[in-house]
Amino acid sequence: MRVRKFESQLWLPQPLEEVFAFFSDAANLDGITPPWLHFRTVTPRPMEMHLGATIDYKLRIHGFPVRWRSEITAWEPPVRFVDEQLRGPYRLWIHEHTFAQREGGTLVCDRVQYAVPFDWLVHPLLVRGDVERIFRYRSDMLRRRFAVPA
Repeated sequence: MRVRKFESQLWLPQPLEEVFAFFSDAANLDGITPPWLHFRTVTPRPMEMHLGATIDYKLRIHGFPVRWRSEITAWEPPVRFVDEQLRGPYRLWIHEHTFAQREGGTLVCDRVQYAVPFDWLVHPLLVRGDVERIFRYRSDMLRRRFAVPA
C-alpha cells in the first residue's frame, strides 16, 4: 500500500483558543467543505470531542454516495488533534491538525497521510486533485470566517 502525504498551513489572525474551539466543533466541518461534496455530518448534536469520539458523515465523491466514520485518536487541546478514518473511501486516512500561536494569531497546520485502492491509476487521475481542491476551498472559507486581511 502506497501512503501519500499532504500538508498545508494557514495563518489566522485570532487567538489560539478561539481557532481551536472552532475546529473542535465537528459541526463546523460542514461549512468549510466544498459544496460539490454534498458533505453532511450525521452524528447527532451536540457532539463532544474527546479521545475516542467517533463522527459519522455522508458525502458524494464524483457523484457516488459515501459514508465516512472517523475517530479522534489524539486529543491535546488547544494544540493538536488527530482524526482517522474508520470507514470510508480511503484505505488509510490520518489527518493531524496542529495549532500554534504565531505573530499575534494562530498557525493552523494540516498533515494528512492517505492511501487509495489502485493508487497508480486513481491517485493521479482523481484523488490528488480532489485533496488539493478540498484544502484550497477550506483555506478560503477559513480566511473568510476569521477575517484574514487581503
